[in-house]
Amino acid sequence: EVDEILQELSETSGAGSKKRKESLLTDLYGRATASEQDYLREMMVRNLRQGALEGVMADAVAKALDVPAQLVRRAAMLEGNLMRVASRALADGPESLGEAAMVVFTPVQPMLAKTAETAGAAVEGLGEAVVEQKLDGLRVQVHRAGDRVAVFSRTLRDITDEMPGVVEAAHSVDAESFILDGEGLWVDDDGIPRSFQDSMSRPDGNAPPLAVFFFDVLHADGKDLIDEPLSSRREVLESLLPANARAGSIVTSDPEEADQFFTETVRAGFEGVVVKDLSQPYEAGRRGSGWLKVKPTHTLDLVILAAEWGSGRRQGWLSNLHLGAVDPDGGFVMLGKTFKGLTDEMLAWQTSTFLEIEDHRDRHIVYLRPEIVYEIAFDSVQRSTRYPGGMALRFARVKRYRDDKKPEDADNVETVRSYLR
Repeated sequence: EVDEILQELSETSGAGSKKRKESLLTDLYGRATASEQDYLREMMVRNLRQGALEGVMADAVAKALDVPAQLVRRAAMLEGNLMRVASRALADGPESLGEAAMVVFTPVQPMLAKTAETAGAAVEGLGEAVVEQKLDGLRVQVHRAGDRVAVFSRTLRDITDEMPGVVEAAHSVDAESFILDGEGLWVDDDGIPRSFQDSMSRPDGNAPPLAVFFFDVLHADGKDLIDEPLSSRREVLESLLPANARAGSIVTSDPEEADQFFTETVRAGFEGVVVKDLSQPYEAGRRGSGWLKVKPTHTLDLVILAAEWGSGRRQGWLSNLHLGAVDPDGGFVMLGKTFKGLTDEMLAWQTSTFLEIEDHRDRHIVYLRPEIVYEIAFDSVQRSTRYPGGMALRFARVKRYRDDKKPEDADNVETVRSYLR
């Protein structure tokens, strides 16, 4: 009924249309509860925020079927489509979960990594492990059977036509069929990886195709390998590809050696390393403890220029922060926003504090007098046309409030620019 009313609203025009629309909305809202009214209003002004993580939905399907969640996750991973798996299992029974199998050209969800503080600490926790270059490009899953090749993105989107270099590399592999996991990125003539932004935007129309480096194999010549330990999968990968087509790595149980490899990898222009448990199977779609990523963390002291009122569980708190660096010519230059790293305690504190130094408002944004300095951690700086300084911080998150610093003591634009690659 709501759909019919909204459809009529969209089609009502001409003389008397305003009155008719008001009548339709008045009637609809008069019959709706307060929470339904909120939902309808946000939906109609396109400000509705809702959703559920796929992992949560997988757990819900498992509960509905009364089976272990791992069975649902595995079936969804193999078929690359939780909706299809859930629909079949709910219609045909839980036993259909066992029918899921890996099929070349049906992409599977990629395995993901958790974060570790240092490579040495990660190796110390895992024992003998792979320490591998972390490539900052486009995650690709490459499928081939005979002469046909398909390339899929991290979100399982078919990007074959956009990846001629990856397709060419796949044709050179000495195997009839395979599914390889890797990263596509732009490297310069010296073999140094360009920034993530360069790889994604391809600013030079004459730039060469993205190169591809593989770090895992899920299927080879008719055999599924995802349940095999990484040590076995690496043997297969090494038999399929030369070293220059694989991500650089070492195998070690020595924390100092792992830290040294991390230092050399970052110095060479890579994003960091991933430390991998040699005994782990490929946990598709999971951010498991078998893969641990380590990246250098940079920090800047930045001025909070404004904050936005939060939504969801942050409703009523000033949350999303506008970050600014000192402009040597006077004032401050905005470098982006972040709401990450804020605890409930800090949200409450900054909401009351920011309202005391409010300068003015623009809808949901509260602009502040530049008096507060935060220490902000970030991974890198990239070029951006969204902000006046032409730069933005990648993966910015709050570390702490710097009550020992005045705004003029914050980092300036030139310091930020020095992080650009």
